[in-house]
Amino acid sequence: MSSGRKVYLNGNFVEEGEANISIFDSALMFGDMVFEMTRSFNKKQFKLREHLERLFTGLKILHIPIDLKIDDLESICHETVEINEKVFSETDEHRLMINISRGPLGIYAPVFNGVIKPTIIVADFPLKWTLRGMSSLYDEGINAVIPSQRAIPSQLMDPKIKNRSRLFYQMANIEVSKYEGDNNWALLIDTDGYITEGTGDNFFIVKDKKIYTPEGRNILRGISRNYIFELAKEIGLDCAEKNIEPYDVYTADEAFMTGTPFCLLPTTSLNGIEIGDGKMGNVSKQLLSAWSENVGVDIKSQIIEYEKETSTLEDKGPS
Repeated sequence: MSSGRKVYLNGNFVEEGEANISIFDSALMFGDMVFEMTRSFNKKQFKLREHLERLFTGLKILHIPIDLKIDDLESICHETVEINEKVFSETDEHRLMINISRGPLGIYAPVFNGVIKPTIIVADFPLKWTLRGMSSLYDEGINAVIPSQRAIPSQLMDPKIKNRSRLFYQMANIEVSKYEGDNNWALLIDTDGYITEGTGDNFFIVKDKKIYTPEGRNILRGISRNYIFELAKEIGLDCAEKNIEPYDVYTADEAFMTGTPFCLLPTTSLNGIEIGDGKMGNVSKQLLSAWSENVGVDIKSQIIEYEKETSTLEDKGPS
């Protein structure tokens, strides 16, 4: 059964279930693809331009040639949302997934009549898919777990380019999934022993009402991470980058993670050891409140409502 959603694929809009790429694509062969994932608030895309600017920086550094300009791709993103809106519910938010690879490898050119072009995809699906199971974290908090898998240093593969070569993220997640207890999320450290990032989120601590986040050297400099600096200024608090050791986390007053789909979630323990009083801290609450006010959506309440919707659908079972 068709979802009704359409995906932009190399100049055309196709049914979601038919949006396929070649087995010879460099994305499959090497993980040779840059990508971005966005979200909307009240159906309006948040920081889309910033996401696309980071994407185009990655394309430039990795020498992936595309004919589209950033304005063209931005228009395609908005068109994708517009086309799919009719099959979204009134409360659904749009989660865009933008993937660009350099296309099939040159040695397979005869398969494509000698013409090799980049693969460009813009997909759109309900945000609530990504938020499944997160509503309880506002009360229970994340237990960050440092796995044996280390972050790859930027001199080996620069994490500031958001790319699909993410096996080290996957291995960290698999290791942490075997950790006892609930709400365990991976938190990587680099080869020097400093905290870097989660496997799809950035990390912050708060000490004496000052906000700190790892230096931008060995991490993906998240769009949500950058927004925390703006929000901190709004509420009159300092936010700075610095090298953070696990010890600094243990002695922090509070901690939190940021990411595009959920915005901000509290981190209440590290390796099972409580951070502060083991609850979401006041600074984290202030930041989330300011974020909610700025975008016109109660972020926490929205995630809780999505959880209820999902539970209701599960209770009904297949129709």
